[in-house]
Amino acid sequence: MSLDELRELLDRHVRPDQTTAIDGVRICRFDRDIPPASSMSGTVLAVVAQGTKRLALGDSIHEYGAGQYLVASVDLPVTGHVVDATPSHPTLGFGMTLEPAAVAELLLQAGPRDLPQSSDAARPGITVSAAPEELLDAIVRLLRLLDRPRDRQALVPLVKREILWRLMTGEQGAVVRQLGLSDSSMAHIRRAVRWIRENYASPFRVEDVARLSGMSVSAFHRNFQEVTAMSPIQFQKQIRLQEARLLLVNRPNDITGVGHRVGYDSPSQFSREYRRQFGAPPSVDAVRMHDEADPAPAALP
Repeated sequence: MSLDELRELLDRHVRPDQTTAIDGVRICRFDRDIPPASSMSGTVLAVVAQGTKRLALGDSIHEYGAGQYLVASVDLPVTGHVVDATPSHPTLGFGMTLEPAAVAELLLQAGPRDLPQSSDAARPGITVSAAPEELLDAIVRLLRLLDRPRDRQALVPLVKREILWRLMTGEQGAVVRQLGLSDSSMAHIRRAVRWIRENYASPFRVEDVARLSGMSVSAFHRNFQEVTAMSPIQFQKQIRLQEARLLLVNRPNDITGVGHRVGYDSPSQFSREYRRQFGAPPSVDAVRMHDEADPAPAALP
């Protein structure tokens, strides 16, 4: 069974930094429960071979376990949580970056009847499904190439294309296919997400971002909420707080300065919203993070 071999390959090839010799492929192993850790999702395929992970996006909770896969089609601020992991039964996960250009290339090469028709309606940026055997088999063949350096240059691109194709024709195919469409609703929202991330410290008018995205204000609100599970202002707040937390690791005694740098004019508002997000005021959380021996893991895979 592919899932059994997938577990063995992941456990054998995992590195402390989660990277592999295959570009864009990551492997994770957790021997204990990991408390919620915030990060950006990236555009990825994540598969759990053993154990369980939870991912929070806004008010939405996505849980995926052994034999399930998650697709993140937009780079979103998420909070990951590893549960029920032990040394004898570790959580094992596979992750692969999804490149819009690679999806676009496959769309161009596909015949008119090779892919199901789907609407241009925006879809949630995070989705979870059961992984079909064909997808797991392709992932296993990709990981086998970690043991075959001579074959990697020739075969990795082919197997990655197969994995993409399985995703594009699978249950979450409509979401993955929109990654490769430059004028889809999701592409417009990705443009807005990127702009907010790059300008998170500055106030903005939703009308201006809607215009930048090429959408009416009403359509922008509706589609942004559908994809990100947040309003544009809530999204900006998530980015600000995540950036603040990263800055505080190296500047634990500069709470006011960090708050101002990420866009908060009011120290009390910064402290209040930070505590609501991370469960402790920034002064306490900063000291704890600075003293931690183990860095927080990435949310994905």
